[in-house]
Amino acid sequence: MNDPFSDARAGEDDAGGPVEGRAGTRAVAFQGARGAYGDLAIDRLWGEATPRQGCRDFAGVLAAVQRGEAGAGVLPVHNAIVGDIPGVDEAIRRSGLRRVGEVTVPVRHCLLALPGSELGEVRLVFSHPVALAQCGAFFARHPHLRACESYDTAGAAREVAARRSPTEGAIAAEGCAARYGLVILARDVGDRLDNWTRFAVVVQAGAPQR
Repeated sequence: MNDPFSDARAGEDDAGGPVEGRAGTRAVAFQGARGAYGDLAIDRLWGEATPRQGCRDFAGVLAAVQRGEAGAGVLPVHNAIVGDIPGVDEAIRRSGLRRVGEVTVPVRHCLLALPGSELGEVRLVFSHPVALAQCGAFFARHPHLRACESYDTAGAAREVAARRSPTEGAIAAEGCAARYGLVILARDVGDRLDNWTRFAVVVQAGAPQR
């Protein structure tokens, strides 16, 4: 897997521009598009009305908090199936940010595709590399499916919806189906039904805890 911290950049929203905090509150940064598991972590911590900033990669989350564009960030640090997320703890330590809390998010992966698609015609399945690694048994049962790495689970779903190819699918959370106009071809495609990911909350050193 490529180093997810090799290309630090500011976070972007779904339209490709920086997200502004609303009502005087800075956004919370997460990696991915709306509907990603980091996005769901923000829902669990602060509620669905919380302003948020989607970042292309983990480095973007750290950079957004370091520059004050986001008041806090959430980053995945450990998953029940694959263990520690490579490089995240070390990157937090190097960033100089303060780790102030954590939240555990249930992970229930689904295979999503365009309406009218069938499992037998899907050939390419896109998702974040860590999510793909959690679905090894599903791919073994369906050898016609090829796992393809994307920057994010929800981002993969959004891109599959945009490309409109019936031979493509994405592994993402169930809510991404309704959000991006896809359908669920298979539920619980992960290797464990009790899968979960723990997210760390980071803020600038000296900042009050959210």
